[in-house]
Amino acid sequence: MLNKSSIATRLPPVHALSAFEAAARHNSFALAADELCITPSALSHRIRLLEDFVGERLFSREGRAVTLSEFGRRYLDVVRNALRTLTDFPMPHRGSQAQPRIKITVPPTFARYLLIPHLGAFLAAHPDIVIEIFLSVPLYDLSLSESDIEVRFGAGRYPNTTTEKLFEEPAFAVATPAYLEQIGGIETPADLRKATLLRSALEPWQPWFEAAGLDWSEPSSGLRADDLGLLLELIRNGYGVGLTRKHFAQEMIAKGELVQLFDVSLTSPPHAYYLVYEQKPYERPEVTIFISWIKKTFKQL
Repeated sequence: MLNKSSIATRLPPVHALSAFEAAARHNSFALAADELCITPSALSHRIRLLEDFVGERLFSREGRAVTLSEFGRRYLDVVRNALRTLTDFPMPHRGSQAQPRIKITVPPTFARYLLIPHLGAFLAAHPDIVIEIFLSVPLYDLSLSESDIEVRFGAGRYPNTTTEKLFEEPAFAVATPAYLEQIGGIETPADLRKATLLRSALEPWQPWFEAAGLDWSEPSSGLRADDLGLLLELIRNGYGVGLTRKHFAQEMIAKGELVQLFDVSLTSPPHAYYLVYEQKPYERPEVTIFISWIKKTFKQL
């Protein structure tokens, strides 16, 4: 008798089967992706997953055109029969309308400091819409996932997507009062020579140096954190001076835990938060509603 695990290893992933069937029916990955409300890259990933499972090529690819391979044509009949069996099975509650659902992917610091504090207003206005939040890694995760909407922190160059900057946010230097006392105080930007400069690829120092009139290069040693929240924690715990933004540090500054240094802010930092989504969000009203809400909410910050 086969155990459950051995049966599971013989079953192809259903989401890959539906992607294969749609791509075969349309002879197009792009049209199939539109039908399934996913990105073309996500659909290609599903097709590759199924090809790895069956050990055969399902499509012949010539530029943007795709045609079924000989094996693909034979396998398609099996897949369609299996899917037809599933869809034809009587469902007593099939007529009940599914609750609209939105998948959003956001960087962790944005989620913690900006999205979560404001999300209650959206949920109160639209209690029928389910929100699912996933985290992404800024700068490194540059391919649109299967999420409906993404907020990305970066340079804003994301091909084949609709990309809109959420808000302008200057970057400035901060430190704790205890750290400043420890190093004997800082009066001018040039005094940063005696400080430990905390580093992050997300918040580079060199553009700020230029704004402060310093002909310095990017620091190459010292603590580094490629997460804005972790960078802020390093600053708050007295490890050195770092760059941050108003929406992250304003409460700590108001409480006296951090001090903004100098009257120098980088008005247009190289990285910002961008709203990124597919070209046709209007096909799902709940997605359009959320896009409108997040743009209005963060334009007012």
